[in-house]
Amino acid sequence: SDVQHAKVHFVKVPPFGRAFSSGGTHKGSPQEKPDIPKLGQTSSKGTKNTMATGTTHKTISSKAKQSRERLKLSEEIQAGVSSTTASIKASKKKQKDPKNTVPDRDGKGDTSQRSHLKPDAEGAACGDIQLSIRSYLEACIFIGDVERAQRFLLSQHRVRSRRKLLNTGVYNIMMRVWAKKGILNQIGRIFILLEEAGLKPNLGSYSAALECMGRNPNCSPKTSTRSCLNQMEEDGLTLDDLFSDCVFRRDEKDMLLKAIRAVEPGYEPRPHPLTDECPSPLVHHFYTQREQHSYPKLALSQEELLERFQQQLSVERACTVTIDSVETAKPVTENMRKMRELLAEQRTHWEKILHQALRESKLILANTNTRDYRLNLYPYLCLLEDGEYVDIMIQGVANMPPSGESLKVLARDLGHRVYTKYCVRQKFENQAVEKLGSIYSAYTELLAKDTKVSRVLPREQWTRLQMEQSSGPSLQGDDTSWPHIVTLELGTHLVDIMVKNLKINSDILNPSQDRKLIPILYHMYTFRSTRQVGFIKPHPILVQMQQEAMETRLTFDSYVMPMLCPPVPWTSVKFGAYLLTPTKLMRTVEGATQHEQLLEKSQHLEPVFDSLNQLGNCAWKINKPLLDIIISIFNDRGSDKLDIPPPMSEAPKIPHFNPQDPAYTASQKALMKREVINAKKKGSEMHSLRMDALYKLSIAHHMREETFWFPHNMDFRGRTYPCPPYFNHLGSDVTRAMLVFAEGKPLGPKGLDWLKIHLVNLTGLKKRSSLQGRLEYANSIMEDILNSADNPLHGRKWWMNADEPWQALACCMEIARAARSSDPAKFVSHFPVHQDGSCNGLQHYAALGRDVIGATSVNLVPCDVPQDVYSGVAQQVEELRARDARDGLKIAQVLEGFISRKVVKQTVMTVVYGVTRYGGRLQIEKRLKEIENFPKEHIWDASHYLVRLVFNGLKEMFTGTREIQDWLTESARLISKCGHTVEWVTPLGLPIIQPYHRTRNQVLKSSIQHINLQISHDSKERPDTVKQKNAFPPNFIHSLDSTHMMLTALHCYSAGLTFVSVHDCFWTHALTVDTMNKVCREQFVALHSQPILQELSDFLLHKYCSGTLEVQMKRPEAPPSGSSHFPNISFFSLFVSGLKPKAKSIRSTGG
Repeated sequence: SDVQHAKVHFVKVPPFGRAFSSGGTHKGSPQEKPDIPKLGQTSSKGTKNTMATGTTHKTISSKAKQSRERLKLSEEIQAGVSSTTASIKASKKKQKDPKNTVPDRDGKGDTSQRSHLKPDAEGAACGDIQLSIRSYLEACIFIGDVERAQRFLLSQHRVRSRRKLLNTGVYNIMMRVWAKKGILNQIGRIFILLEEAGLKPNLGSYSAALECMGRNPNCSPKTSTRSCLNQMEEDGLTLDDLFSDCVFRRDEKDMLLKAIRAVEPGYEPRPHPLTDECPSPLVHHFYTQREQHSYPKLALSQEELLERFQQQLSVERACTVTIDSVETAKPVTENMRKMRELLAEQRTHWEKILHQALRESKLILANTNTRDYRLNLYPYLCLLEDGEYVDIMIQGVANMPPSGESLKVLARDLGHRVYTKYCVRQKFENQAVEKLGSIYSAYTELLAKDTKVSRVLPREQWTRLQMEQSSGPSLQGDDTSWPHIVTLELGTHLVDIMVKNLKINSDILNPSQDRKLIPILYHMYTFRSTRQVGFIKPHPILVQMQQEAMETRLTFDSYVMPMLCPPVPWTSVKFGAYLLTPTKLMRTVEGATQHEQLLEKSQHLEPVFDSLNQLGNCAWKINKPLLDIIISIFNDRGSDKLDIPPPMSEAPKIPHFNPQDPAYTASQKALMKREVINAKKKGSEMHSLRMDALYKLSIAHHMREETFWFPHNMDFRGRTYPCPPYFNHLGSDVTRAMLVFAEGKPLGPKGLDWLKIHLVNLTGLKKRSSLQGRLEYANSIMEDILNSADNPLHGRKWWMNADEPWQALACCMEIARAARSSDPAKFVSHFPVHQDGSCNGLQHYAALGRDVIGATSVNLVPCDVPQDVYSGVAQQVEELRARDARDGLKIAQVLEGFISRKVVKQTVMTVVYGVTRYGGRLQIEKRLKEIENFPKEHIWDASHYLVRLVFNGLKEMFTGTREIQDWLTESARLISKCGHTVEWVTPLGLPIIQPYHRTRNQVLKSSIQHINLQISHDSKERPDTVKQKNAFPPNFIHSLDSTHMMLTALHCYSAGLTFVSVHDCFWTHALTVDTMNKVCREQFVALHSQPILQELSDFLLHKYCSGTLEVQMKRPEAPPSGSSHFPNISFFSLFVSGLKPKAKSIRSTGG
């Protein structure tokens, strides 16, 4: 139904009128706050200039003629459809007031949104306020409450202080609604509003107008359509731009073409031609010289891939997956059965209670008599069916740890689940899923084993298919990401409903006469460090029921699971990875938008997309024999030594005592209180570790018969990560050991040797031995290796003493199978062999600074045996200590016999990433405390002494490293002091910006509590100089590290290799280790043959510098790359030494 417009009158106004006629004249008060006074939103200071962002008085005067032309266009649009007004009036009588009832969402014709520009044409800062406005309007329209959306937009437009927060894209949201309805005079009215706001129509505006003309049978093509096209031409926009830059839904593109062809019958959109050109010289030959490329295929037929696509589509449509817990194997006791029945009964009751509470909450919000400009949660509570909100809340209760959860974290998770379901629902209602299936079906021809070989990359294939199937909706959505404050406020509202309404009988476990209803969730406050935070804690009765029930089903969000089909290739900043689930190309801090804005401006991200696609296309499967062993230990009593967390029955008992008992002295009471606190802390830690292991093992068990994939994205430095958070190859030793490649390859002549060398690397032994020495050692312990494989839990247990015991056991099993086969060279192995860089950060610094001594210590130049920089630094420190001891220095004498590789390793490893002497001292202090017989009274002096020796030793060994670090640090300091954040572009063209700003506090006011948000990524705040300068060196090195990995991934793909990475640790089949090593070395040399520091210096000077600052920001002197001390590839022959696998789990935290 159409919207009533009885109170909306439009009169002719000057292009930038002084009065506002929308809904009557409204005088804007100068005291009016410019921000939306939304719950949880602090106001920011407005500027005196009431013009729209980016508009100047000079622009107004010079473009007055164009403004008059656009106003004339809007009048022509209205005049050309006078007959439509009668239909509006006739429909008024049929319209119901959406405020009094929950709107019907089945009327799909009224809820669709229109195309609009992917980038914001005005370039205005898209802050939380603007995102909140867009999100609110889109939510209103999605639920069919067009009147609420129209009323809200007009309320913003009437007041100058709030109007300046709007951009053309906001007005386009309402234009899309009227275009869908074919009501052209309303399009004309919004064009007038744009003129009043001092904004230019963009492609999205003209697209909406033309679509409306295509739908409206009363439109005169010779007047309205031709006038619209002429105005577009005057604004410098072309018809081809409409089809290349706009996002379409449903039949919008067809309607647009219908309108255009009414005046230009032969018009056909011309897509942008695909090109192999890439500005980075590092990948020029990769894209242009493909004769020798041999891209790998999957070991699955096209029919199998299509079947898996349908399975994955079903999973993502449901948004959740329920799987069996690995604890299912335990026998069901009578008490377990009783508790499960009780919980099931209670959940059924809670669902009914939550349904009723949610309906009442929505009714109150729908009828709340607030001023129009206030955002209201009502639309967000109508996006899904009531049952879906209830399921989300019940899932929140089921997943809550016994110790409780931070209100902020719980609210964020609930709000994010609503947003995900909303995005998935939009894709179905916009008819994009049918087109996705059609394109994916054709895309599988590139990957399937039973189709012809092609030298086309996945991204290129997908893009071509999209161009061939250009009709219908666009696959790349134009959905607005909800700002963090909206997600948090919605989640907080749901938590409030849960806390107030979910109750249980107090005597449910112990029947008594004193029965009463008690809440199952409590809102309380606790301290995190020195800050008081809100906490939601489950009642002990609920915790006891959940623990004793030991339920056999676990429910996860769908994105937690690996994909059952190959991921959608990344083809743009906003499209790739999962089929339906919204995924960011670059993971950022909640609420940060500057990274996405920077990416959208970038023109050549193809190498980045292609490397992410290569990593995501690697197929995996489960190592079932090893998984069964791990589950057996997990279901027994766990093992601290093997990193299998024990069950909660092994947790320390919490001592009980009466603080009022006079039998205890004050010191005894204090001691017992500490014991209680420590026992609770230990129990909480054990539960967290146990649940983490349960999730990983249950997911692995669920996928044990499947082939699966991990879609990838990256952090703001370009480091890549699998999207599923729990179970992936970046996890711990236990998780990695359970994963093998789905595709097997014969070992070949050297594959078995590489498996043996890899096993020795996993033990942590023979770090300074040559590869031949490691192989000989492996052959000498074959009896232990075979015994470990045959009898892992009851044999000699040699594998348990390895640094990475579970990966070592898996490798023992693979070696045993290969060695016992009739021909080891033909044995098909699925096992991944790792090759790890030697202190990768120092390798990059040594190459940048052309340090021969430093390069030797990190295996950049040939040596008889692989070098170990940590042992080298430890040896250098020991020599300096011995000299000082001879000179009579007491602390040097105390340290005799205590200097080891382990003491200095962490400091050496992190100094390249910006650790300070203070931080390094704390690291060394911790290592000294771990040495039992080191005199504790000397730890302070010893740590001060040693950190000085370590830093001095590194300075001598890496002569250029400190100079480069100092230059990077000083450059970042000067840039941030001038009010800018540090930006740079990697050699592959990836733009990077450091999101460190001064922290501002924002208060989210909700009925349950006020939440204080500390926001450090607000680009409107001044940069945080300390963070900017300290983070620039390590982040820059991380970006080079990721560039090298991406180059290696691309060239391994072109060579037909299976390749994945854990940052600087590269994995492939044993057969192809030598090939991967060669590619890795070649790409490292190619990367550092570029003038990296010169290009960085030029970029910084061009972007930031003028006057005195330019003089201060000179690049440190380094030998030009052409005269490098590393003239050819032979000097990098040991770049990847295979010294060690990653010893610890890699976490996705920013630098």
